[in-house]
Amino acid sequence: MKIIIGLGNPGEKYENTRHNVGFLTISDFRLKISDFSDWKLNKKLNAEISEGKIDDEKIVLLKPSTFMNNSGQAVAAASRFYKIKPVEILVIHDDIDLPLGKIRIKKDGSSGGHRGVESIIASLGANNFPRLKIGVAPEKRPKNFDAAKFVLKKFAKTEEKTVGEIIKKATEAAAMILSGNISQAMNQFN
Repeated sequence: MKIIIGLGNPGEKYENTRHNVGFLTISDFRLKISDFSDWKLNKKLNAEISEGKIDDEKIVLLKPSTFMNNSGQAVAAASRFYKIKPVEILVIHDDIDLPLGKIRIKKDGSSGGHRGVESIIASLGANNFPRLKIGVAPEKRPKNFDAAKFVLKKFAKTEEKTVGEIIKKATEAAAMILSGNISQAMNQFN
């Protein structure tokens, strides 16, 4: 069994924002990869979940209903509930240091300054879970660049094609990671 976490902020206000690219990707994954259940709010886990199988292995998709900076609450609750180790959890999130249209896969490591990932590391007491980071950085950063405000902005119309392409690519990478080929996924997509 494995869990895929898509990070984002709940609510209409945050739909299609850069910070919610994890939500967008996991929703795409649910529709394109296999036969998953509809999203259901699980109050005990503080998350929306969808369950399915890939190659006879149970897969749980999870979108925390906590805000980004508290994502660890939902991830730790799911880890305890499903009795799953951090290494069996894939976290998909935005990355302000990667250009829009790029993805990066990591087997483990630090949060890289991402508050949602920091929350997960603190709540799990471990950093040995794989991540699929999706670039959302602007082409050029202005002098007074405020990353916290920038990630809460919606994608521009001119970026929509690139966003669609990178979500498709991230969905393919997540499927490869789930099949146990993280090194192959890193070679192909990084």
